[in-house]
Parts: sequence; structure tokens; C-alpha cells
Amino acid sequence: MAATRGGNRRTRVHVVSDVHGNARDLARAGEGADALVCLGDLVLFLDYADHSRGIFPDLFGAGNAGRIVELRTARRFDEAREFQRRLWAGIGMDKAAAIETAVRKQYAEMFAAFPTPTYATYGNVDMPPLWREYAGPGTTVLDGQRVEIGGWTFGFVGGGLRTPMRTPYEIDDEEYAAKIEAVGEVDVLCTHIPPEVPELVYDTVARRFERGSRALLDAIHRTRPRYSLFGHVHQPLVKRMRIGATECVNVGHFASSGRPWALEW
Repeated sequence: MAATRGGNRRTRVHVVSDVHGNARDLARAGEGADALVCLGDLVLFLDYADHSRGIFPDLFGAGNAGRIVELRTARRFDEAREFQRRLWAGIGMDKAAAIETAVRKQYAEMFAAFPTPTYATYGNVDMPPLWREYAGPGTTVLDGQRVEIGGWTFGFVGGGLRTPMRTPYEIDDEEYAAKIEAVGEVDVLCTHIPPEVPELVYDTVARRFERGSRALLDAIHRTRPRYSLFGHVHQPLVKRMRIGATECVNVGHFASSGRPWALEW
């Protein structure tokens, strides 16, 4: 339950993003909070820090996973896709079916770890059609929608924008902007990707700019939410900055830290 100060009950929300298979810490992430907010990327396909973890190394081994990481880090995306194509051809498995089976296994574990209540939206590596099967009654999935928590309005926009990585839930800029518009004015704007600000989108370990949203940045300027919360960039150049009246916070790479970010009011 939330703490009480001066006779007034306060609300505490824990926020996580980029869970990437960390079900153990996810099961504890809601402790001491009135609600958990999850900003997506539950699936672990490939761990850039530990090449032995994830769907890809389970299928093809850590050595091949390391090669993919090397090619992607060098931005040699066409070579990476061709390398993957040869690997899939070599094992004679249906790619889509094999990936879905592995994702389902991870989702069963992740959704079982969610506390009640949880409010969640998709990341760019997630598979939204499967969420309906695994989200229990205590988990509310939102995308381009709003919900009230403790008297504050939270808006949720999931997914990422198109990139050469071609992850499962990348959408066009126009579709993303429409979801931002649908959310409208809120106290807390929750997205998977950050606003398009160089300091917020640059990953210092991957050594590249990830895609942020200009529509999100424009909405922050226009609607002035109290907070803009996001993840996606695992090792950002800047984790937190103020844009006008809005505190913009990268809530962290939960797979690595295992710690939720806390918001209390």
C-alpha cells in the first residue's frame, strides 16, 4: 500500500521497461507500490552483453549470436540479415513458427510475474497479437489509450518506429503520431521509445542513435505532461532531462538493473 504523509494518502507507481526475459526481478518489481507500469520489450531475442542468452543463441549458439551482434554494431544490417538467412536455412525449421514458440514460452513466464494491477504497453521487439492470450485480469494492456491511477491520468503509446533492424512491432511515423494524438493531454505520458532528442536517443555502448519520436517531442511541448517516461535506449547518454514543464526519464534497462523506477505523488 502507498505511504501516508500528514494524513494524506500518497500513490506510488513502479515503472519498468526493457524487461528482456528478467522474470525473476519482474516478480518483485511491484513490491511497495500501488501499481506497476511496464513499457514493453518483454522478449529476449538476443543479449548484446551476454551472447549466450536469448532465443537466437538457444537456436544457433553463442558464437553465431556474437557474430550477429558484431555485424549489427557495425551497422552492416544487410550482411546480418544474410547471415541469419543462411543459419535458418541450415537448420531446416520454419522461422516464424520457431520464433513464436520461443516467444510464447517467454510470455508465459513474464505475464505470470506481473503483479496486480499492472498497466503495460508494447515494445518494438514484442508481438502484440499474443498479449491477449497471456494478459490476466490483473494486467491492463494499453496502446494509444489512457487510464487513471491515483487521480493522475496516464497515457500509453507502444511500439517503435521503422529501422534497419526490422524488429516485430515497428510502425510508420504517421501511425505512431496518430496514437500520440489519441492519448491527448495527460499527467504522465508513457511510451516505449523516447522523444527525438539526441542526448536521449544515443546509446553509448551500441554507439548509435536509436529512433526517437518527433511526434512525441511535439506532444511534450504542446501538452506539457508532468512526466514523459520511456525506455528502449539501454545505455543512454542522458537518462533524465527537462523539456519545458516536463520531466523526461529513461526508466532504465530492467533486464540489467532489475530495479523499477519509482514515481510517487
